[in-house]
Amino acid sequence: MFDSLSDRLTNTLRGLSGKARLTEENIADTLREVRRALLEADVALPVVKDFVDAVSRRAVGVTVSSALNPGEEFVKIVHAQLVELMGEDNDELNLNAKPPVVILMAGLQGAGKTTTVAKLARYLAERQKKKVSVVSADVYRPAAITQLQTLAAEVGATFIESSTDEKPLAIAERAVATARTQFADVLIVDTAGRLAIDDAMMAEIQSLQGALQPTETLFVVDAMTGQDAANTAKAFNDALTLTGVVLAKTDGDARGGAALSVRAITGKPIKFLGVGEKVDALEPFHSDRIASRILGMGDILSLIEEAERKVDKQKAQRLAKKMSRGKKFDLEDFRDQLQQMSNMGGVGSLLDKLPGMGQLPAGVADQVDDGMFKKMEVIISSMTPHERRYPDVINGSRKQRIARGSGTAVPDVNRLLKQHKQMQKMMKKVSKKGGMQKMMRGMQGLSQQGGRPMPRRR
Repeated sequence: MFDSLSDRLTNTLRGLSGKARLTEENIADTLREVRRALLEADVALPVVKDFVDAVSRRAVGVTVSSALNPGEEFVKIVHAQLVELMGEDNDELNLNAKPPVVILMAGLQGAGKTTTVAKLARYLAERQKKKVSVVSADVYRPAAITQLQTLAAEVGATFIESSTDEKPLAIAERAVATARTQFADVLIVDTAGRLAIDDAMMAEIQSLQGALQPTETLFVVDAMTGQDAANTAKAFNDALTLTGVVLAKTDGDARGGAALSVRAITGKPIKFLGVGEKVDALEPFHSDRIASRILGMGDILSLIEEAERKVDKQKAQRLAKKMSRGKKFDLEDFRDQLQQMSNMGGVGSLLDKLPGMGQLPAGVADQVDDGMFKKMEVIISSMTPHERRYPDVINGSRKQRIARGSGTAVPDVNRLLKQHKQMQKMMKKVSKKGGMQKMMRGMQGLSQQGGRPMPRRR
């Protein structure tokens, strides 16, 4: 998300140079480009106008710090205004109520509501150690109940059965009673959606909200609908007492206009981002980190948090100990690294959070293909344990067998072996110079500073 907006803004803000003071005259062209970039990102027009006016008011008259250049000074101002626009604080879910705490999910059909229910159940179970039950009150969409049952099993949530013969209100009230007997901490209620907003749907959800008195009522919206997402959120907010918004399918939207418009139009906080199809692809929304991504500064803090959750620490420690003893980085180790990278969302997800990726030549990031790494993993798995531990034994006939077993060609096997050699050399250097410990200390320092990198010098 935000790819095109990030490209436009970083290129635009690079243009300010050689100014000791920011004035209306020397920032006029830059502000015009910022306005155009936001409109192209499908940010709502009133939001764009207010944003540009606010940046102008903050910038005019500011003396450029001796430690920064004018572009960096302006980036600081734009960053602060983006954070204010999207809401300065991450409003966590309010779970301080008598269990089961009820979370009601609302949204249009096709917005990703049912999948988000499963993602949220997993999030609460894994990160907040809550016992979660889920129920579907969607008696209209074919297979909606079955879909949630399948997803609940996948994420380890307790599924409370329902039937298309029942009334949604009866389902929800029975689910609360059942969740109480199951000693559930949280009950997430999935509601029916429609292809468009209509009175019947709103009346049904209003009755559910009135009867259940949920602690949280979250509106799930498809980020790919652009500023329409914000307008739809407003319509739901007018009909319901919303406590927050979940932006789904943000991985499929390169513009990001919805994220910048929803808070301003509805006044409700964005609480989560759906960042992929997998059930663990749900991130808490932090406006300061998103603002950093938009401005090409990356998001180191989220990267660290993700690594802490998803990297297998035992494997990492074994590798560190192995390298410290002077042993070689073999293909088993290489495969482990590929799997760890996949667990963290793949290369694309990692690149998105690294500072300076906006400075890559056009098209370079697009050439990174996670499928290539999957292929490498399959090739390594087609080798014998002996070959994985001692890659030097792999001769021509072995390469042909490995290629056949992995459904690839010999040049693919050669390419993998060459890449492994390069990785082996790099790991040797890192282990000799203590580079890994230095890197981890540096990342820890960033974490303690709040994970907000300073703007880059240009």
